[in-house]
Amino acid sequence: MTQMLAARRGEITPVMEQVLKNEPISAEDLLAGVAVGTIAIPANINHENLTAYGIGQGLKVKVNANIGTSSDASDLENELLKLKAAIDCGAHAVMDLSTGGDLDQVMRSILAQCSVPLGTVPVYRIAQEGVQKHGFFGDVTIDEMFAVIERQAQTGVDFMTIHCGVNLRTLESLRECGRVTDVVSRGGAFMVEWMIYNEQENPFFEHYDRLLEIALKHDVTLSLGDGLRPGCLADATDRPQLQELIFLGELTDRAWEAGVQVMIEGPGHVPLHQVAANMQLQKSLCKGAPFYVLGPLVTDIAPGYDHITAAIGGAVAAAAGADFLCYVTPAEHLCLPDVEDVKEGVIASLIAAHAGDIAKGLPGALDQDRKMAESRKKLDWQAQIDLAIDPVRARTRRAESMPEDEEVCSMCGEFCAIKKVDAYLHPKDK
Repeated sequence: MTQMLAARRGEITPVMEQVLKNEPISAEDLLAGVAVGTIAIPANINHENLTAYGIGQGLKVKVNANIGTSSDASDLENELLKLKAAIDCGAHAVMDLSTGGDLDQVMRSILAQCSVPLGTVPVYRIAQEGVQKHGFFGDVTIDEMFAVIERQAQTGVDFMTIHCGVNLRTLESLRECGRVTDVVSRGGAFMVEWMIYNEQENPFFEHYDRLLEIALKHDVTLSLGDGLRPGCLADATDRPQLQELIFLGELTDRAWEAGVQVMIEGPGHVPLHQVAANMQLQKSLCKGAPFYVLGPLVTDIAPGYDHITAAIGGAVAAAAGADFLCYVTPAEHLCLPDVEDVKEGVIASLIAAHAGDIAKGLPGALDQDRKMAESRKKLDWQAQIDLAIDPVRARTRRAESMPEDEEVCSMCGEFCAIKKVDAYLHPKDK
């Protein structure tokens, strides 16, 4: 039974109890959200040692970290180091986007050490198997596609990105619109290639009920992929993107009718002034389904700093209704991220998520900030470090510049504003 079906029966599952431990929401509100689909809890029944997180309305904004091999870099041990770094930094979910090496072994190894929800993009494995067997992705059969999805579900993958909305109608819109970057989604590009070569409809769209059967059996949350997401600011909020979103809204209804949990994936590259509108469009067209956004990146010209461009967009998106932020690392658009890139990406997205929670007025969102302010007033450096999103960096930078027992910092030294004014405003406390 899926978490959605359990919620409709009024049953608080052990997975839901885990979620409630860290959320400002009542059990009744959680049940209501999961039952109607505005909250998803990715938790495959086959994933052991999972710490579940809820994603959606009324909950804290969550952060996902992408890891995975490529054809040019397929070091499994390095990916496991990235996995640990992501979870240690506070990522609430991880996606294995591997495209190189033994993908089944990589996925199983990552899953075995992954204590948070794990996501995949099954078409990557489908493409690799198809090329090995047929020599060309276009010759992959529909049964072979669904066999991979079934296998990953049985293994324990909690959520899967499936590009169901790239269909013949949206493909025609793509041809007509004159995009600058066309398709930047790898999964979307695979489906476009298969459809054009076979002159057939996208199998995941045409045989969607088959996909729902697998998801229902294992309680896999479907993350309906944005195969036509904008890959640059010039393509943002165009017809292919919005037509795909309309189809994803229709597919969401069908998933909910079957008792299958759903998230919707979104852009992408979006100018800052369009970010909030994109959130509102998704919430309207997809009836409040959790929205999972990549960034969004608010400028195209910052390679090496795209964790910052994504955090800017992510904060606005979270404040406007996004529920799940996919991190972007400094390596985006340049190369495969290393362990340090993973850390930078997770922390930047956590900052954006927290800023969004504050802006939405989420109960308790300001508590830690208030404690930080009080600790700064007291010049309590240990408390400030403990309250920081990244205590390791805070401790390291502090230790590099000042003795451990020093009250002030090297920025102000003897001219500390807090100490000077405190002597005048609170003389009786001295």
